[in-house]
Amino acid sequence: MESLTTRSISIKVVARYETEASGPNQEKFVFSYQVTIENKGLDAVQLLDRHWIIVDADNVTREVKGPGVIGLQPVIDPGKQHTYNSWSVLRTPIGKMTGYYGMHNMQTGESFQVKIPAFKLIADFVKN
Repeated sequence: MESLTTRSISIKVVARYETEASGPNQEKFVFSYQVTIENKGLDAVQLLDRHWIIVDADNVTREVKGPGVIGLQPVIDPGKQHTYNSWSVLRTPIGKMTGYYGMHNMQTGESFQVKIPAFKLIADFVKN
């Protein structure tokens, strides 16, 4: 698990290789990941958008930008968290992801970015 806190917003990520969904002979390596966003601050915040940077072992970089996460723009109250699951497909068995979330403080109206910790994507057979 990778973890990082920015401006009282804690981001934790756990990634997993999905053997059954992958096809190494077709250069298809599927990874799922679970993200937990915890508000350790005093004000409610809303996640407005995301920006992912995905890099594979061939140093091919993709960027994914868009509103919310999995179709949601959750409001996270102080002391609460939002957890979601998603996935990414690589052409190589090793890669990494990082990025940031665009957040909005519901009390002050301020917008700010929260960094997503870099995490590795490694197929199980590479670890052996």
